[in-house]
Amino acid sequence: MSSTQLELKQVAAGYGHTTVTEGISLAVASGERLGVVGRNGAGKTTTLATAMGLTRLRAGSVSFAGRDISSLKPSARAMLGLGYVPQTRDIFPSLTVEENLRAGARHTSRMQVEALLDDAYVLFPRLKERRRNWGNELSGGEQQMLSIARALMGRPTVLLLDEPLEGLAPVIAQELMASIRRLADERGIGCVLVEQQVGLVLDFCTKVLVLERGRGVFYGAPHSLRTEHAHVLDRSIGLRKVAAAAV
Repeated sequence: MSSTQLELKQVAAGYGHTTVTEGISLAVASGERLGVVGRNGAGKTTTLATAMGLTRLRAGSVSFAGRDISSLKPSARAMLGLGYVPQTRDIFPSLTVEENLRAGARHTSRMQVEALLDDAYVLFPRLKERRRNWGNELSGGEQQMLSIARALMGRPTVLLLDEPLEGLAPVIAQELMASIRRLADERGIGCVLVEQQVGLVLDFCTKVLVLERGRGVFYGAPHSLRTEHAHVLDRSIGLRKVAAAAV
């Protein structure tokens, strides 16, 4: 496995005067797929937002490619290679698919932008078919593909994905997950995936972080979580049977 790209060490963070997560530690290397699971309100989204610099960091540190980025703004973190796909997707509805994609390319030459567009269309052929459609004309699945593809236009080395499958039909969800896996396996992009479908996460990821009330209660291999630590899923998520069935 390649060297660590993103690392959180004993992080405590939140919003305003409220602390949501405490003592969170994780590390993501090139091509690694980390899943973050837990009940609603456990701190999953806050963990991603903290990595991106969107929360108030109260303790601990965030580093990227060996550099402490705890004090950097989100835009500076993006420039270093940290990509973020929020749960809200946040595409531009009044721009076409291709205009949305071009908006994601920063400080990139015209030739590089064209190459990145080609890569995006190879990864998501449906976007190429709809490249002249407005953002608000896309289905939910297409909007999610566009949100991920736009993040990739920034050439990230680590991609943070917050519930990318929410509201998607199963066949679209499978297509999207296959594309994300290719990003990791073929392009070496590290992925941090927050997703409610725990069985899917355990099948997809190389490591899993289980959160309970803002704290990490398990961090390790999916197989270990499914077998000797299945009680953690039962207590923290209530999905022990689902996980066991997938072994």
